[in-house]
Amino acid sequence: MNIINLRQTLIPLITISIICFLWFGPIRLSYIENIVIAILIIIANYIEYKGKPFSALGFQREKVTLKNILLLAPLVALGLFALYVFVLVPALTKLTGVPIDYSSFEQLEGNLQACLIALLLVWATAGFGEEIIFRGYFMRQFVKFFGDSKVSIVLNIVLLACFFGFLHSYQGITGQLVTGFVGALLALIFYLRKYDLWFIIAVHGFFDTFALICIYFGLA
Repeated sequence: MNIINLRQTLIPLITISIICFLWFGPIRLSYIENIVIAILIIIANYIEYKGKPFSALGFQREKVTLKNILLLAPLVALGLFALYVFVLVPALTKLTGVPIDYSSFEQLEGNLQACLIALLLVWATAGFGEEIIFRGYFMRQFVKFFGDSKVSIVLNIVLLACFFGFLHSYQGITGQLVTGFVGALLALIFYLRKYDLWFIIAVHGFFDTFALICIYFGLA
């Protein structure tokens, strides 16, 4: 069993408290919020792990290959997106009786310039930002404190998926449920890939890229 010292306990508690303040407090950072939080996490990990912040998050240099990032990750993202479009959205919409609220994306339809800007933002804030926060930090910290037994991993995935969905409340109840389910699948992939953060960032980024293409062509 790993021995967790005082530094490895206090720094995550302080970091998570600051993150919650940025999310739920009076300060609103809009589009750069997740980027700021990701930088905060890297700094916190630098202190906690004595100058090795990236490996602790799951950035594994040896797994960054063209096959993984440009072939396997897009294929996994495409399969996940097909599941989202053809299974999750119809099933959960029928369950709740409420369609997903896509109103915040309406201005992107047919607007190539806006979509290209949005593409950069989603890769930065969702692909990198959310994955560093939820999978790289929250999930890894959970494992650090509670271990990686099957029960612990299931609780880890379920709890963080619920929170992940909750933070997408702007999409309505159906959007929260669907996003939570997708978050759980991303967490499962992260676990099965032995905490390969580069891979899951690529999967998330390509997933959102497919979504933006559909929005641009009015298919959402």
